[in-house]
Amino acid sequence: MVEALVPIAFFAMITAVIVAPFYYRYRERGRLHDTLRLAYERGQPAPPELISALQANTAPRAPSTPERDLRMGVILISVGLSMCGLGYGLWFGFMSVNDVAAYIIGGSTAGLGSVPGLIGLAYLLLWVTRRKSTGPSA
Repeated sequence: MVEALVPIAFFAMITAVIVAPFYYRYRERGRLHDTLRLAYERGQPAPPELISALQANTAPRAPSTPERDLRMGVILISVGLSMCGLGYGLWFGFMSVNDVAAYIIGGSTAGLGSVPGLIGLAYLLLWVTRRKSTGPSA
C-alpha cells in the first residue's frame, strides 16, 4: 500500500504546482468582475485600470533593457555553474559506490547545468550588443 502512495503523492504534488496558479488567477479575475459589477450597480464609473486588467490575459511585463539582460545572464550563468558543481559533488560522492553510476549521475547533472549557462551567455551577448547600440549608460 505504501509503495503505491509514493508515486501518487509525487504526481499529486506536480499537478498541484501546475494547477494552483490557474486556480488563483481564476479567483482573482472573479474578484475583479465582482468589483466591477458592484461599481456598475452603484452608478460609479469603473476605473480604467480595472477594465484594462480584466481585458489583459497576462500580467504586464517589464520592458526589456540592457540591464535586465545583464542581470538575467549573470543569474543563469550562476545557476549553470552551481549545477556543474552539484554534478562534481555527486560524481565525487558516488565514486565510492560505483564508478559507472558516478560518471552517469555526475556527468548528466553537470551537462544539464550547461543549459541555463548557455542561455545566460546568450543574455550576456544580448547585453553587449544592446549596450553598444544604445550607447554607454550614465
